[in-house]
Amino acid sequence: MAQIDIATLDPAATVVVATGNAHKLTEIEAILSTAPAMEGVRFVALGELGDFDDPEEDGETFFDNALIKAQAALDETGLRMAVADDSGLCVDALGGDPGIHSARWAGEHGNDEANNDLLLAQMEAVPDAERTARFHSTVVLISRDEDGEEILAGNGDCEGTIARNRRGTNGFGYDPLFELVDIPGKRMAELEPEEKNAISHRRRALDDLVRKLA
Repeated sequence: MAQIDIATLDPAATVVVATGNAHKLTEIEAILSTAPAMEGVRFVALGELGDFDDPEEDGETFFDNALIKAQAALDETGLRMAVADDSGLCVDALGGDPGIHSARWAGEHGNDEANNDLLLAQMEAVPDAERTARFHSTVVLISRDEDGEEILAGNGDCEGTIARNRRGTNGFGYDPLFELVDIPGKRMAELEPEEKNAISHRRRALDDLVRKLA
C-alpha cells in the first residue's frame, strides 16, 4: 500500500481502519461514509501509515478482539478515531465454535485447507437438519479524546448451513463449505465479490453501525 505521513492528517477528521487490506478499506469507507456523522472524514488503512505489529487478540468475544485492534491502531498512530472488525464462523452443532478461533481452528493461523478438513471431520455425523451455522462480524468504532473513549459497535450475521464437501473457488476460509440461506443452492465461495459484499456479515455489521451513527 502507498504510504501516508501521519503528520499530514487531521486527527479530528481521520478514521484509521485497522487493516492492511485495500479492499476492506474501500468497503468500510463506502458504507461508513454514508453516515452524516462521518461527513468530511478521511478513511486511511493502518497499513498505509506504517509497519505495525499485530496486537494479541486474546479477547473472549468478537467485540473484545475488534476493540483490541481498534485501540491498538489509535495507540500506534496517535489518531483519535479507529475502526476494526472481527469475524468468524459459528456452528450450532459445535456450540458456536470455531467462533473467534476460526482462522486458527486447526492450529495454524490462516491454514484454510486444514481448518476446512477439521470442520468436515467434526461435522461428519451431524444430520443435515442440524448443520446450521452463521458467519458473524462485529465492527467497532472508537472515538478518543482527552475525556476518554466513546465506543460504538455494529453486529451482523449471514445465515447458512455446513455442506459435506467443498464447492467454489472464490473467497477464502470456510466459504467453500458454507451453503447460503439468502441464495439457496449457492456456496459463499461461488459468489462474485460484489455479490458477497452485498450480503456479507461484515456488510450487515457496518450497516448496523451506520444506523447507530445516524
